[in-house]
Amino acid sequence: MKTKLLTITASLTAALTFSSCGPGTRPAHQDAAAGAVIGAGLGAIIGHQSGHSGEGALLGAALGGGTGYAVGRDKENKAGR
Repeated sequence: MKTKLLTITASLTAALTFSSCGPGTRPAHQDAAAGAVIGAGLGAIIGHQSGHSGEGALLGAALGGGTGYAVGRDKENKAGR
């Protein structure tokens, strides 16, 4: 179960990261992907301390992605997009 959860987390993180690399990608999408990757890493590290690295990675990716998207949207609004 733990291996399956980590595999799913790694796959989703990779998909988010590579989906924000194309030309014309909005800053909100780029920041969401970066936030998800950073959040997944930090969540896995923190979750590992309590024996739940997979769950920590998922929560970290969700929170990081949401925060990154909000930051990116703020950048877009300030730039007038």
